[in-house]
Amino acid sequence: MFERIAIHGWLCWALYLLAAGVTLTSESHRLCPQPCRCNTMLLEANCSDRQLNTVPDSLPQNIKLLNLTRNKIKTLVQQQFKALPQLLHLDLSDNELVFIEVEAFLGLQNLINLRLTHNHIKIIPVGAFAGMPKLKSLDISDNEILLFLDFTFCDLPALQYLTAVDNDIVFISHQALTGLTSLEELHLDGCNLTAVPTQALTQLSRLRSFHFYRLGIATLPNYSFRNLDYLKELVISHCPWLKMISGNSLFGLNLTSLTITHSNLSAVPYIPLQHLVYLVFLDFSFNPITYIHGNKLGGLLRLQELRLVGGSLLCIETGAFRGLSYLRLLNVSGNLLTTMEIGAFQSVDTLRTLGLDNNPLECDCRLLWLARRRPNLDFGGNSLTCATSVHFHGLNFLDLEEDELSGLLTCRHPRILNRKSQETRVDQGHTVMFYCTAEGDPAPSVTWLNPQLKPVSPTGRIWVLSNGSLEIRYAQPQDSGTYLCVASNAAGNTSLPVSLHVQAFPKSSRNPSRLKGWFVPQGINGNQQLPFDFKTLLVAATIGFISFFSSVSVCFIFMFFWSKSKGQIKHTATIAYVPRSTMTSGKGGSGNHTETSRFTMKLI
Repeated sequence: MFERIAIHGWLCWALYLLAAGVTLTSESHRLCPQPCRCNTMLLEANCSDRQLNTVPDSLPQNIKLLNLTRNKIKTLVQQQFKALPQLLHLDLSDNELVFIEVEAFLGLQNLINLRLTHNHIKIIPVGAFAGMPKLKSLDISDNEILLFLDFTFCDLPALQYLTAVDNDIVFISHQALTGLTSLEELHLDGCNLTAVPTQALTQLSRLRSFHFYRLGIATLPNYSFRNLDYLKELVISHCPWLKMISGNSLFGLNLTSLTITHSNLSAVPYIPLQHLVYLVFLDFSFNPITYIHGNKLGGLLRLQELRLVGGSLLCIETGAFRGLSYLRLLNVSGNLLTTMEIGAFQSVDTLRTLGLDNNPLECDCRLLWLARRRPNLDFGGNSLTCATSVHFHGLNFLDLEEDELSGLLTCRHPRILNRKSQETRVDQGHTVMFYCTAEGDPAPSVTWLNPQLKPVSPTGRIWVLSNGSLEIRYAQPQDSGTYLCVASNAAGNTSLPVSLHVQAFPKSSRNPSRLKGWFVPQGINGNQQLPFDFKTLLVAATIGFISFFSSVSVCFIFMFFWSKSKGQIKHTATIAYVPRSTMTSGKGGSGNHTETSRFTMKLI
């Protein structure tokens, strides 16, 4: 009997569960709004592209993914999604959202991913993101957001990824990012910012990756990213006004990856890079950088990848990568390079990938090392063509055989054309010019050494002109000696000595000395006097008289107009005076007679 009762109970419970399951399934189907498509297996509700003006009601409470993209929703009201506690992913992209009320997402305690891209949001009120304690990813790109107020994101303690690009942000409050204690990656658009939001960024103590787009400043100031101790990746991109990176702008960072692309840097910022000893990846592509100078990047001990694509590189100097023992990828394609010499590298044994295409290469002996290392280098599938070589013009020289390359990739030793002995004697003060013209393949560079065998400075009284000539202006006795013209290229060098002897002025000379372009009078401190120049004196006196007369005239004119502006003005004045007493006396007596006289004067 008890067994029957037990069996009957189990059967009733099983039937109840089955009925409940059927009811739940039918209820789930029934609760899916008509415009949407629900998948009970994937727990997904797809309401995309349904011309919805509001978030539909009666959505299945157990769904984990809700797609509301490409609709016409304009407002999210308070507790809009409170009936969806199991929701993990919510996408509201490509709507017409203008306003989000406070606590609009309250109740989504399990939400992980929220996308609000391609809308018309201008301001996010404080408290709009309340009620999402587990949110990890937030994308508010492609809106019209103007500013971030204090504590805008304070309700998102678990947020790890925040993307806010393609907005109109003009101001970020100092406490706007407070509360993002778990944020690791930030993508920010700063096209209308007038300064780096340094104070706001200091709140992001765990930030590891920062992407800054369209920064609207010309100089990256010092200490822009202070207190970001965990930052490893910094990307600054599409900043057409950015011309300079201040020396301490990256101070305090221990970056492993630095990217500054699509900007206006004309030189590699060597000083800001000096302390980045952990840097592995460096990218300065699409900047008008013209030179990579020698012995400037040696502090980047761990650098493995260097990219400078689409720039204005004219030359990579010898020793440019000296100290970079781990460099394995170099991409300088799309520049103005004519060659790539082996002397630029610390060691080519570590190099694995080289991008050198789309450069006007001169195929000569300087590229022979490159051809011989073809089996060990990856050129990215791009061909290397020669722009100036008659033998290789338009051809990929990497496709040629070894014996052909050895015979064609050659250089011609430099030769100084006019080797006639140059010995010059001049008096002190004259300008002297020495000429040195050389030819070779490739075209040799010309340098000059002074009598102490030190390179002549490109500026100053003694300098080298752009055509290779040496100019000594206002020669002095100490300039005397032998100067050496050195012409060099990849095939070697040659030299030509020239001699200069400068005759000093005799110490007993009292006559005025005339230098080329200068006149120095003598005897100023002695007995000899400077000659009297009547013409100069007359001109000076005339100028002085004219200046004095002009000043007095201006004063009189000013007084005249000033008197005219002072109320009732009397244009005449009567002055009475007593003249000296007239004495009338005779022998027998004396007498005094006093007269008073008057006269009238006209005032102007």
